[in-house]
Amino acid sequence: MSTTDLTTPDLLIDGAAVGTDDRLDVLNPATGAVVGTSPVCTRGQLDDAFAAAERAAPPWRGSLDERRAALGAAAAALAGAVDEIAPLLVAEQGKPMREARLEVKAAAYWLGYYAGTDLARETLRDDAKAFVEVRRRPAGVVAAITPWNFPLLLACWKIGPALAAGCTMVLKPSPYTPLSTLRMGEVLDGVLPDGVLNVVAGRDELGAWMTGHPAVRKITFTGSVATGKRVMSAAADDLKRVTLELGGNDAAILLDDVDPGAIAKQLFWSAFLNAGQLCCAVKRVYVPSGLRGELVDALTAEAERVVVGDGAVRETTMGPLNNRPQLDHVRAVVDEAVRAGARSTNAGAALPDGGHFFAPTILDGADDAMRVVADEQFGPALPVIAYDDVEDALARANAGTFGLSGSVWGQDEDRAADLAERLECGTAWVNTHYANDPGQPFGGLKWSGVGVENGRWGVETFTDLQVVHRARG
Repeated sequence: MSTTDLTTPDLLIDGAAVGTDDRLDVLNPATGAVVGTSPVCTRGQLDDAFAAAERAAPPWRGSLDERRAALGAAAAALAGAVDEIAPLLVAEQGKPMREARLEVKAAAYWLGYYAGTDLARETLRDDAKAFVEVRRRPAGVVAAITPWNFPLLLACWKIGPALAAGCTMVLKPSPYTPLSTLRMGEVLDGVLPDGVLNVVAGRDELGAWMTGHPAVRKITFTGSVATGKRVMSAAADDLKRVTLELGGNDAAILLDDVDPGAIAKQLFWSAFLNAGQLCCAVKRVYVPSGLRGELVDALTAEAERVVVGDGAVRETTMGPLNNRPQLDHVRAVVDEAVRAGARSTNAGAALPDGGHFFAPTILDGADDAMRVVADEQFGPALPVIAYDDVEDALARANAGTFGLSGSVWGQDEDRAADLAERLECGTAWVNTHYANDPGQPFGGLKWSGVGVENGRWGVETFTDLQVVHRARG
């Protein structure tokens, strides 16, 4: 199947392009211009999508070898579509072209990883009286809802393990970034059986229709805490299984033996990749008081090298915020911090007109009472907080409702690792941050989520356990 205009895609239901009368404008966050229109799925079309997923489920779950082959072919097809999908991603999401191409390639890599999934049965007992084994059964039809910051990669975090487990899926992208996901659906439909992956799009109410749909047995959602709570509440009525990844407020703790100049570039981009719109980006830095000035200067120097602009322009190294509400939020928390006594470096050249641009900002003299420290800013602003006692820094890093990930930086790796193990988060890095891999489980504690994604653990979340006990003698 192919679409003549990639900026006006249709829904993908049961292997066919399905048009809609109602459509949404999709805006370029760098210019404010309309770059395309997205279909708005009706309730009836959503019912059709879930019916297709139900019909496709029995043959799809039947053969692990066939699923592996199909996922391998899907990975190759997506990798071959980088040149056409990456510009759509730049136009609707805002990230620089280099980052967009890397996202499409990473999404394909994730699918390829799950082509090697092994769901072997586990023997618990094999003797004269009984043979007992544990097997994993596909959970059933999956509703997947993805955000606007990494629409393709996070979709494949869900598609890969769900399909590998033998589930079928209805996928909904954010209304801010539907075009690239719908096009990815077309590409994957060319190698996946009809109905195995259906892609719908629409307004916010579509997500609520999906989570409450009777065909759904598993919901996988990435987004805000507030929406995640509503998803979990909707799932409770039918006891649907859920995996929720709800963001974080990642802390980086620098030890007193660290060299600020040596780590500044890596630390900076751990916070400012994708203009800070990354769930597991560094959101706050705790640094020994004696190193605070040196670190702020080094981070500010990195900020001054950034070229903020339209992601389609070759020289751009940081794009805009994806949407106006997010830009308004980042401005608000930074302004509040400055009024409360923080010093904003806000360095760099003048910002372009017409887009959701915000200069990469280091906030010196921040404290834990400020909203930019206590909450997730999800934008290009990094508060630096001084400490005098590392135990106090750890306690402050662990405070609050989030627990997605964190990192500790220091020349004594064992000392840093000992402290990292005491961080209350799902992933604790040492001398790095945002180092993810499809074989590595990813999930959060507290309000950062429920369940995990990636690795065999992520595949298992799309299955139910069944014990088969055969009596002997």
